[in-house]
Amino acid sequence: MTTNLHHRRYRRLRQLTSLLASVAIILTAALPARPAHALSRIKDIAEFEGVRENQLVGYGLVVGLDGTGDDVKKKAPFTRESLIGMLERLGVKVNQANADLEPKNVAAVMVTATLPAFARQGSEIDITVSSLGDATSLQGGTLLATPMLGADGEIYAVGQGQLTIGGFKVTGAAETVVRGVPTSGRITRGAIVEREVPFDFSQLQSLKIALRNPDFTTSRRIADAINEFVGAGTASAMDSGTVQLNVAQYGGNPTSLITDIEQLPIEPDQQARVIIDENTGVVVIGQNVRISKVAIAQGNLTIRVTETPQVSQPSPFSNTGVTTVVPRTNIDVQEDPNRKLAILNDGVTLEELVAGLNSLGVGPRDLISILQSIKTAGAMQADITVQ
Repeated sequence: MTTNLHHRRYRRLRQLTSLLASVAIILTAALPARPAHALSRIKDIAEFEGVRENQLVGYGLVVGLDGTGDDVKKKAPFTRESLIGMLERLGVKVNQANADLEPKNVAAVMVTATLPAFARQGSEIDITVSSLGDATSLQGGTLLATPMLGADGEIYAVGQGQLTIGGFKVTGAAETVVRGVPTSGRITRGAIVEREVPFDFSQLQSLKIALRNPDFTTSRRIADAINEFVGAGTASAMDSGTVQLNVAQYGGNPTSLITDIEQLPIEPDQQARVIIDENTGVVVIGQNVRISKVAIAQGNLTIRVTETPQVSQPSPFSNTGVTTVVPRTNIDVQEDPNRKLAILNDGVTLEELVAGLNSLGVGPRDLISILQSIKTAGAMQADITVQ
């Protein structure tokens, strides 16, 4: 009886295992294949028309410095004029001809900020304050009310508040210690928006998507992904950097359309390109760079010239001899015999190219010359950009 019970349990266990295996196979077949390349969201590779920031700038005064302000008499006369103008606006009459203003606690500054998209009147934004004169530090200073202008000359915000400095400067009799930049600081939420940028986003009937890295293939993929998700005719690729959206077909609500499509995954395509910075020796090689079959030899010829002049002195108690300097030059020529000719096969990938050049012991400077020579020989299927 016990043996039959064990057999029945064993058969049920086998049936359950077989059922679970069948379900796993069905689920695996139903799931989409994982892409071989990394995917990016539309919101990470493109920008939407009208959703943009605006730059603001203003000129103001920082007060309350501990003797580290501008030299208003000799090196920063504009600070003196600004101080007198501010006092007169506040009702303080100053005789400019006889005024002996030499404060050390005032500094003229430039105030910059970024006005976010759709910033509403009364909202607060961060501002950056930078010294304009010869002030040595803005630590402990307070920015007075500063109008901040846009590109059209209109005032969009007013900044004021206590500065936060990330550096300091300490000066002694024989040494000065400086950390960071004490002549620049920030004020978190230091400006209040007074004017909104006029733009009625909700009434748009068509919307454009601008790619940060224009590419025809990527533009077409974005349009195809949107049409597949929303419906045919919603998006069309106009050129390599623009995708046109038909908001009316989605119900005339651009906010809902952007919300639904900005998370769609896209596989961006990129042009085969090599970026070379001659100043720093930095070389960046794109993923799609391919090299045709080519042979490379990199020499390592070193010529070292050493000057060791010697001093020739006359004999003791000599009346005619003079002390002279005799030049001694030593020239040493060295060439590494281990440098060999390397062959890169046809269709070499990025990893193989780097591995092959590293096997030759190629440094960044030599790598630049080799890549330029390969391009000149017509063996590199990529563009080279030299900065």
